[in-house]
Amino acid sequence: MTAQKMSVDLDKIRMAVRTGIPLSITTYTLPHEMEIYMNDVLTAFLTELNQQQMIQYLNYCLNELITNAKKANTKRVYFRDKELDITNENDYNLGMKTFKEDMLNNINYYLQLQKKEGLYVKLLLQMRNNKIKIEVRNNSALTVFEYKRIHDKLARAQQYTSVEEALTQILDDTEGAGLGLVIMILMLEKIGLTEENFQTLCENGETITRIILPLSEEMQKEMNIVSAEFVRTIDDLPQFPENIVHLSRLLSDPDSKMSDIAMQISNDVTLTAELLKLVNSAAFALANPCASIADAVKLVGLRGIKNLLYSIGSVQAFTNVSGSREELWTHSYRVAFYSYNMARNFCTSERSVIDDAYICGLLHDMGKIIFETAHPDLLAKVMQICRTKGVSQDIFEKLISGVNHGEIGARIAERWNFPEVITCVIRHHHEPENSPKEARRLTSLVYLSDLMVHYQQGEVDFYQIDPEVLRMFKISTEEQFKKISDRLKNAFDRENTR
Repeated sequence: MTAQKMSVDLDKIRMAVRTGIPLSITTYTLPHEMEIYMNDVLTAFLTELNQQQMIQYLNYCLNELITNAKKANTKRVYFRDKELDITNENDYNLGMKTFKEDMLNNINYYLQLQKKEGLYVKLLLQMRNNKIKIEVRNNSALTVFEYKRIHDKLARAQQYTSVEEALTQILDDTEGAGLGLVIMILMLEKIGLTEENFQTLCENGETITRIILPLSEEMQKEMNIVSAEFVRTIDDLPQFPENIVHLSRLLSDPDSKMSDIAMQISNDVTLTAELLKLVNSAAFALANPCASIADAVKLVGLRGIKNLLYSIGSVQAFTNVSGSREELWTHSYRVAFYSYNMARNFCTSERSVIDDAYICGLLHDMGKIIFETAHPDLLAKVMQICRTKGVSQDIFEKLISGVNHGEIGARIAERWNFPEVITCVIRHHHEPENSPKEARRLTSLVYLSDLMVHYQQGEVDFYQIDPEVLRMFKISTEEQFKKISDRLKNAFDRENTR
């Protein structure tokens, strides 16, 4: 990134908070403008999470960590420039005698050296599983001596009860005296954290300093209150059309015959059209078009018919309500198409994943659709109930904007007696690692399809996609991901222009 003044992209921050994806900023020389920008991003991130009480303390911690990371990179190029081995104890002690003075006198020279060598400082922010993660990374692995010094400083921090006491007692001036790190630990203690919330480790050639913060219990409690009240208050929640409810009962009756099911479908123009469209799609690759409902029912099977009902019923229930947003459904149809087609390619031996991929992709954002289609009077009613329970308006507005929509959608799905696998995918489609083991692959598939659509729209970068999910589907590079993405986009666009 350049050193010019940069404005914070609030939409990207909101997207990261809603979906649990990471935000990352990388710099090679860390100019002052970049420090300000990183602080602004952290401030906006914490504000979006309603954690304003942490801003002052965590901005101090961030400044300390990025300065230390920059200094570690500068040390590497300084030692190489002086032909000293930073991993040798004698060379290390010799180099540190002159490092500080030389660096201050010729900082631009050493900064350009580290930029030339590709040494970076990276900030990563993420909110997932009700925990806030703040990481600072630099691609200079710690030496044994540096690692020991850090842990000595962390141990030293336990001796002090206040910042003032630390300031008066730390006199060592060899490497910034470790005062900044000690104060940082004391700052964390001020917001109820301990040194256990702070980690330093080396991984794949990177030094990682990490602060893990639990989302405040108060915010979690308030979000749960709003979610529960919203679901409980919806007396006029859209219901499935009666014909679909009747057919669903017929499918669940073990004494039903396939001919009875075919007859019931034949009596409904919409169901007939959708079923024939499904069996004559590329998914079934029939040599000759199918025109018989009885044959179509046999081809699709009971599970396929049930999923078709959930799909049609949900669309009809929501589109009959004023306020339905076309762009949300367009997104959902695209995610459904991607999920189904990736399931056919990546899960060839998992019939249940293939069968359920389309419906789970279609309904993954049910929580968002509920809010978008809700009548203003209903929202006002829920807001009033929340006020009486002491829930802040900020929390209510964040839920309306999409935070926690997975949980709200899942609660609605449970109320509609949807199968557990569909409910699981709706609930965990932004955090597939929390999905039950039996639904994890399908949840990961929908997660990946959802982010692929956002990637195509420029709302998500490749680095923000969970590496574990990419590995699950054997995607190792952005080039490979983009190739799959382009192929699916072109196929969907062709399908929808016929």
